Amino acid sequence: MPRRGEERWLLPAGIEEILPDQARIIEGLRRELLDLYASWGYELVIPPFIDYLESLLTGTGQDLDLQTFKLIDQLSGRLLGVRADMTPQVARLDAHQLRRDVPTRLCYLGTVLHTRADGPAGTRSPLQLGAEIYGHAGIESEVEILRLLLLTLRTAGIPEIYLDLGHVGIYRGLARQAGLDVDQEHALFDALQRKAIPEIESLVGEFGLKGLVAGMLVGLAELNGSDALERAAALLADADPQVKQALEELHRLAEELNHWLPEVAIHYDLAELRGYRYKTGVVFAAFVPGWGLEVARGGRYDDIGRVFGQARPAVGFSTDLKGLIQHGQGLAERYRPLDAVLVPWSSDPNLQQVIESLRAQGRRVIQALPGTPSDPRALGCSESLIYEDGRWVSRQVIEDMPHIL
Repeated sequence: MPRRGEERWLLPAGIEEILPDQARIIEGLRRELLDLYASWGYELVIPPFIDYLESLLTGTGQDLDLQTFKLIDQLSGRLLGVRADMTPQVARLDAHQLRRDVPTRLCYLGTVLHTRADGPAGTRSPLQLGAEIYGHAGIESEVEILRLLLLTLRTAGIPEIYLDLGHVGIYRGLARQAGLDVDQEHALFDALQRKAIPEIESLVGEFGLKGLVAGMLVGLAELNGSDALERAAALLADADPQVKQALEELHRLAEELNHWLPEVAIHYDLAELRGYRYKTGVVFAAFVPGWGLEVARGGRYDDIGRVFGQARPAVGFSTDLKGLIQHGQGLAERYRPLDAVLVPWSSDPNLQQVIESLRAQGRRVIQALPGTPSDPRALGCSESLIYEDGRWVSRQVIEDMPHIL
C-alpha cells in the first residue's frame, strides 16, 4: 500500500498534463488555425469557463446535462455549470451581445470539461475549437463551414478525410407522419442510433404502426453508404413533404460539395442523427481511416438564439485540438523548437544589446543562471556566446566554429 502522499502526482481519469513538446505543437497549431479563421472573416470570442446552468443547457446544451459538472454559486446561491460545450455560449454572444442584422462569423477555442469521456481512452478535458455562421439559412453557409472544417483538418496534418452526412428532418418528419408521441419518438431514435433492427421492428409493432410508414422507419436504419440517397428516394417515395425536402437539401449540398471539394469522399447515414434533440437540418461528421470516432462534428441548429432575444439561423462545427494532433502528420517537425543561444549571466551593456538583437530576430536566448549546470546541449542550445578578444563571439556547440557578433 502506498504511503500517504505518494499518490499526489496522479491525475483524475481523463484529465491530462501537457508537457513542453506537445504544448509547443498545440500552441503552434492554435495560432495557425485562428489566423486561418481570421482570414476567412471569423471573429474570435472567449466565453466564460463557468456559467449559469440554464444558459449552458439551452438548446444544444440539453444533450449535455449529464456531461456537465455542476456546483453552487456561493454569491447568488444559483446553480452553476462548468462548460461542456461552448456552442450555447457563442449563440448567446451573437443573439444578446452582438445583435447584428447581417451574417456573423464567430470562432472560439478553449478548454471544456466533461463528466465522462466520449470514447475509449478519451479525454474529459477537450480543447474545443469551433467556427459558427449566424444569420444565414442557405446551403451556401453549410458549404463554407464544411470547406473550413476540411481545411482545418488538412492544416492539422490530416490528409485523408471522409465526410458523413445526414439530416435530422428525415427521421423527424417520419416520426410526425407516424403520429409518434415524444416518448415513442425518443425510444425509436435510440434504437436507430444502435441500428438494432430487431428492436426497431419490435417497437414499430408495439406502437401499432403498419403499412408504408412502418416500412420506412424500419428501412431507415439501413440507409447508409455512398449510394444512400438513391436508395432513400425509393424507400421514402411516400413520405411527407418535410422528409422529401430534407432529402432534396442533402442532394443539393452533395452537388455543391462535389463542386467545391471533389477530392473528398462523402458517405451518408440517414439514421445517424448527432444532436437530434437540438439540430434542425443537415448534420455531419469528419472521420479519418482506422479511427472509429469522428474527429470533428457539426450541423445546422437554427433558432437557438431565441431564448437569448434573437432567433437566428446557425450552422457550425467543432473539434478537439488535442485530438487533432494525435492524427496529424509532420506536426513535430513543423513546430520544432527554434535553435537557442546560451549566454552567460552578465550585466555587460554590450552583451545586453546582442541579446536584444538576437531576440528581435526571433532567436531564443537563454541566460545561464549562476550556480547551475550550463551545458548548452542540456539546455537545448546549439550555440553559446563567449567573450573573446574584446568581443562577444557565437560558437556553434557541435561544429565549434566561432563567428563575431
